[in-house]
Amino acid sequence: MTEPSEAAAHIDAWMEKYQTAWASNQPDDIRVLFTEDARYETRPHDPDAWTGQDGIVDGWVAARDEPQDWTFSWELLGTDGPTAFVQGVTLYAGDQPSYDNLWVIRFDGSGRAASFTEWFMARP
Repeated sequence: MTEPSEAAAHIDAWMEKYQTAWASNQPDDIRVLFTEDARYETRPHDPDAWTGQDGIVDGWVAARDEPQDWTFSWELLGTDGPTAFVQGVTLYAGDQPSYDNLWVIRFDGSGRAASFTEWFMARP
């Protein structure tokens, strides 16, 4: 039997913490997810990526969702060493569009994300 990849060992707890931060929008809940020098890209090759814990907190809070406005489900598509590939669905309340998501999360050895890149497409 092979050992789980580094990413597989961290993904469940990290996703739980991510959803907690998404619901709370509290800086400490957001910071705990990322390394001090992490990069959060809201699209691939994002020229305006949020960098460092403080930059990620600032970007996150500025773009915040309210907890009653969304539900999220996800599945792990796979891992490669420290990298996890997550497929998700974000359903928003009311007239807001809902999204299919693909996330690439690269972990450091402690279970924090060193980089996060998301792709999202509005559902028809």
